[in-house]
Amino acid sequence: MIASQGPDAEGPPRSNDRFVVVGTTGAGKTTLAKTIAQALDLDHIEFDAIRHGPDWTETPDGVFRERLRQQLRGDRWVGDGNYSLARDVVWPNATMLIWLDYPIRVVLWRLFWRTMRRGFLREELWHGNTEQIWWHFLSRKSLFLWALQTHWRRRRSIPAALAHPDHAHLDLVHLRSPKAADEWLLTLTRRQ
Repeated sequence: MIASQGPDAEGPPRSNDRFVVVGTTGAGKTTLAKTIAQALDLDHIEFDAIRHGPDWTETPDGVFRERLRQQLRGDRWVGDGNYSLARDVVWPNATMLIWLDYPIRVVLWRLFWRTMRRGFLREELWHGNTEQIWWHFLSRKSLFLWALQTHWRRRRSIPAALAHPDHAHLDLVHLRSPKAADEWLLTLTRRQ
C-alpha cells in the first residue's frame, strides 16, 4: 500500500530500505540521495552516472537497464533519477519513493545556481563529463528547457505510475518544499 509519509512518520527505517528519489531536473535529487546514503550508511546509485558515458555518450537503453538491474541487487541503497524507461527495473526493487515536488520557481532557482557552480568550477560529473554554461542558455541541451518541459508532466505521471498495482508496496514521501525535505531528513537521521 502506498503510504504518504511526512515529517511526523513513525518507526525506524526497515533493515532492507531501498530508496528512490524522483523529481524535476534541478530539484536536488542527487543531493538528497547522497545525504540519505551518508546518514543511513547506504550505497548511493546515481542513475545519470550510469546513463551518461564519456563525452556525454548515452548508454543504449538495454545496457542502461541491465546496469541498473545489477546495481540495485543490494539490500540497502538509495538511487536518484527519473528515467521512465527503467521504472519497471527500479520501482519494484525500491521500498520507498521520495518525490521532490517543488514549485517550478524553486526548481529553476536551484538549477540556475547549480549550473553556475558546475560551469565556473568546471565540476566533473561522471566519466570526465563537465557541463558548459552556454548549453543552458543557447542550445537545445538546456536543462532549463528540460525542466520546463517535464515539470508538469511529472506531476501527472508520477501519481499515475504510483497508482499501478505493481507499485503498491512503495512507501511514498511526497515533499513539496526544501523545508519539508529538511524536516523529513531530520526525522530520518534522529532515528539512527
